[in-house]
Amino acid sequence: MSGNSTAEDATRRLAAIDLGSNSFHLLVANYQHGQLQVVAKMGEKVQLAAGLDADENFTEVAMDRALGCLERFAPFLEGVSPADLRIVGTNALRAAHNAQALIDRAEALIGHTIEIIGGREEARLIYLGAAHALAEVHGRRLIVDIGGGSTEFIIGEDFEPQALESLHMGCVAYTGAFFADGELSEKRFRRAEMAALSELANIQRHYNQLGWQDPIGSSGTIKAAAAVIAARGDGDATLIEREALMKLRKKLIGFGHLDKVAMEGLKEDRARVFPAGVAILCAVFEAFDLERMRYSDGALREGVLFDLIGRNTPEDSRRHSVDLLMRRYSVETTHAENVAETAMAAFDQVRDAWELGEEQRLFLYWAAQVHEIGLAISHSQFHRHGAYLIEYSDLTGFSRPEQQALAFLVRAHRRKFAQKELEALPSAVQATYQRLARLLRLAVMLNHARPEQAIIDFRLACDGDTLHLTLPETRHQALLLNDLEQEAAYQKAAGLTLNYDR
Repeated sequence: MSGNSTAEDATRRLAAIDLGSNSFHLLVANYQHGQLQVVAKMGEKVQLAAGLDADENFTEVAMDRALGCLERFAPFLEGVSPADLRIVGTNALRAAHNAQALIDRAEALIGHTIEIIGGREEARLIYLGAAHALAEVHGRRLIVDIGGGSTEFIIGEDFEPQALESLHMGCVAYTGAFFADGELSEKRFRRAEMAALSELANIQRHYNQLGWQDPIGSSGTIKAAAAVIAARGDGDATLIEREALMKLRKKLIGFGHLDKVAMEGLKEDRARVFPAGVAILCAVFEAFDLERMRYSDGALREGVLFDLIGRNTPEDSRRHSVDLLMRRYSVETTHAENVAETAMAAFDQVRDAWELGEEQRLFLYWAAQVHEIGLAISHSQFHRHGAYLIEYSDLTGFSRPEQQALAFLVRAHRRKFAQKELEALPSAVQATYQRLARLLRLAVMLNHARPEQAIIDFRLACDGDTLHLTLPETRHQALLLNDLEQEAAYQKAAGLTLNYDR
């Protein structure tokens, strides 16, 4: 037997950090032979959502709590490749007006990009984590994850979600809305439940029509409820029965005040937000007429790791989102693929000089594929329409910064260079995406006449940000030379240089 190890045998160290509205979670694992082996797992109650002031800004105290937690997480990330680490932010970071201020400080501290994910993308990743934890259980499942600022609901089978929703209700947010002064009463509790039922009314019929065999809870609130119920002798720590939940509800109301909530199985740092979480859980049982719910340990951070494993492979969910966009907006696939092929030929000629990587190559390819989706709305300003559709659609697998970057490339593929939109991107990626936009513009221009075959018989060289394009004599048609002259003028107006052989 050979002693040489193959790529499959190699151990890959992966890490995920979930910046939740109530808690931050760290998960580090080794991935080998298709299995994850947990190396480190930590969680801290940071309560970001509770740190929002009346103007929806994080207070300095809340930001200090968040940064202090990340500082404690940082040593566990040593030895993890940047490509194998993802840090995702959820509802509180989606909601805060000054979220970028915290993100900038956190990125400087931890040396890695933080991605804000949309509610449905959060739901998808939660389902991915839960589905892997429940791999031996078959049939259709309802997954419920009660967070600090939002609650995610997913129906799926095996590893495929069939319905994804994120509702604006969470244990921290509802504590502030219904129990701000600490008073616990039947009236207060019912008001919280009614607010949750109102949110649930938006998805109730659709979810009931889809149906499920197995209701699963995957959040800290549900884990705590199961633990408290088990400690009271009303069940085990993996199952919540409706009758036991109603007893727990009554017990919580009986405390009369949040400061008095103390129960065996309930951690002290969760006690204050626990009643609001239970109120949401009671509403879920009521809305979906549940008799029981099982607890599963798989959640967002596990989903992020499994999603990382599939990135930049044929299973990358972002590829499927791009394919769906192309079908939805009836993209002319031959032309899109020709532009993509030309863009790849241009990319490969400058990638080393411009220090571009595989992720940038993917984004350029995807941008080329969808650069014309705005034509489904109007030919006039279709690059603007396309950018809007990409930035504001729910695109599975993409974080919000990734969607913004893809939207920028589509916006910048023609006419005046989109300087304002470029400056809206994180400063760390602006230079890279400006370069990608220039490659896409060249690819679109070279295929302006919509030839049957992609134009790839050209040479592209760069000296810093000065590009030099060389075309064979057979390509020196009047239309193309006119396009090149116009493109050179557009780039010059943006402070860039494009030279070409006349």
